[in-house]
Amino acid sequence: MNQAPARFRRVTIAASLVLGAIIWQVAGWYTSNAFWAPLSATLASLAEVVRTGVLLRQAVSSFELYLAGLVVAVAVGAPLGLLLARVRWLRVALEDYILMLYATPMVALIPFILSIMGFGFAPKMLVVFLFAVFPVLYNTIEGARSVRPELVEVAKSFRSGEWRLWCDVLIPYTLPFTMTGVRQAIARGLVGMVAAEFFLSPSGLGQMIMMGSQNFDTAGMLAAILIIVLRGVGRMDLGRHLEGRFARWRSYSP
Repeated sequence: MNQAPARFRRVTIAASLVLGAIIWQVAGWYTSNAFWAPLSATLASLAEVVRTGVLLRQAVSSFELYLAGLVVAVAVGAPLGLLLARVRWLRVALEDYILMLYATPMVALIPFILSIMGFGFAPKMLVVFLFAVFPVLYNTIEGARSVRPELVEVAKSFRSGEWRLWCDVLIPYTLPFTMTGVRQAIARGLVGMVAAEFFLSPSGLGQMIMMGSQNFDTAGMLAAILIIVLRGVGRMDLGRHLEGRFARWRSYSP
């Protein structure tokens, strides 16, 4: 009985993509190539960079940067969020600093990072980390703070120590919230990756976009942007799948 809505959704998505491709192509026909390239020219440019191996080399460079920053953001944000939710005095002491950093446009910190760390992989990874860590941190904090008191009381009634309380109650209950933060961090980390490749030493897909813009190669620039968008959509779908997998128990909560 669920096949009809699923089929309707697939047909709607396909029709939307086809309509978007037609609009892209027609817009390229009726505007200057320096402003917007048709989809056919963009795909031809994409095929050329694939054939020459440029795309693979640049995509691998961007993926290494993105993955390193995202992994460190999750590894720091999730445990720190649990700790801040559990230790009240630490949360009170650091909350304002975290809020100020979260409210700060991360792009504005790039010159500061450059002046301290210079060029290279580490400062660019730091930019991706700063873009991605706060959604994980805040969602983890909110998830851990929303643990129902009766669950903690039941655990303590069975003489659970602090470590068992974390393993049996806090972490399982908070994990779906953390996965929501990870899904948001996937998108924000992608923005951080492009910003780092723009404003620090140009590399990867960001370098392809810059070169296309400087050389008025709109088709090449749009080809690089298309790859970033497709990678972002794929990772967001993966994050949504993981979030649904870990949050499945919510549907059974009273």
